Amino acid sequence: MTKDNIVEILLVEDNKHDAELAILALKEAKLFNNVVWLKDGKEALDFLFGDGQFKGRDINHHPKVILLDLKMPKVDGLEVLREIRAHKNTRKIPVVILTSSREDQDIVISYELGVNSFIVKPVDFDQFTRCVKEIGYYWALINQYSG
Repeated sequence: MTKDNIVEILLVEDNKHDAELAILALKEAKLFNNVVWLKDGKEALDFLFGDGQFKGRDINHHPKVILLDLKMPKVDGLEVLREIRAHKNTRKIPVVILTSSREDQDIVISYELGVNSFIVKPVDFDQFTRCVKEIGYYWALINQYSG
């Protein structure tokens, strides 16, 4: 696999401000080189399954982790998670829900669908960037995943 094909972190976030903060935190943690930011659930599914604008992408090159928001346009995060876990080629990719939702139902359904972690986005800027850095360190560097 060439370096160009490696996606270590797939960030699926429709809120531009939250995405920019996450990317800034990943840059500060020196984890930004292989990050792809997608703005909705449909783009995420197209990326993972090689459809739409990502037609022809080698779908066997998986990210080390997917940071997934729940409340997104087109296809919400729970449906993205459902699709990821439903396919043999993607079901083992680590998925971390990173959302502002504190709804018990979202937490329960996420774990029922096989999420690896559910994290509520801190409102405070410093806490948010620290949280993203820690997620990135753990899932991209410490956790052992061979996709």
